[in-house]
Amino acid sequence: MHRLFLIFFSAALFTSAAFADDNVRAAQIKLKESGFYFGAVDGKPSTDFSAAVTRYQIRNGLQITGNLDAETSKALGVTTQTAANQPPSGATSETWRRLRKTDRRFLAGRTTQSAPAPTQTASVTQSNRSATSVLRPAESGGANMVLSPDRLRDYVAAFVLAGLDPQIGSELEFFGDRVSYYGDGVVGREKIRGDLQRYNARWPQRRFWLAGDLNVTPQADSRLRVTFPLRYELRNGAKHSSGKIRKTLLLEVHGDDLQIVGVNERKA
Repeated sequence: MHRLFLIFFSAALFTSAAFADDNVRAAQIKLKESGFYFGAVDGKPSTDFSAAVTRYQIRNGLQITGNLDAETSKALGVTTQTAANQPPSGATSETWRRLRKTDRRFLAGRTTQSAPAPTQTASVTQSNRSATSVLRPAESGGANMVLSPDRLRDYVAAFVLAGLDPQIGSELEFFGDRVSYYGDGVVGREKIRGDLQRYNARWPQRRFWLAGDLNVTPQADSRLRVTFPLRYELRNGAKHSSGKIRKTLLLEVHGDDLQIVGVNERKA
């Protein structure tokens, strides 16, 4: 009887895994058709797949998780299964690092096709979709960086996803050495690290949604101000907080990437 139970249990696990693979495969097909995914359609979660899921989420006003959760599955029109909703390997650190750099194939595809109609207002307006911004590096002799709205949305998605990384303080990698920080003046990275650790201790459970358009304003000092509405839900046991803020990032070129040199927010 014990052996029969083990055989039955193993068969059930195999069936569940097979179904989960079919669900991931269906999502891969949908995302590939929409120009979000460029990997193999094999039903296997991967960093490429998680990055594609995150891109879809932030452009459609869905909760930013990097995972094929119930809300994202419904929006894609694929079956939701518990097994498929488990965080795939690389859905946090590797995913936001991939998004931060942006896939050139994705950006190339956006110049030849219009973006899918969002379920909520989570992308720039159609008139601004092809607009680009040019940033010049602070150091002399560096190449200019041309930033499209999609490149900036990927950067915002990476920043938000880093805030959900189990490795506390992952957002620190986005900040420069000296940052104009939430009205506290210019602070260093150690101050930011401590603040991120305290925030995580206060609100260990966090959910975020991009709740509207990115407002991009070039600055006179070759920096870029990016403001966006962010909806949040925070929990710590019985304690709960929710609402919407307008977050502002001040960006500058650092090497071949961007870094945050200013951050602020206010209630929306």
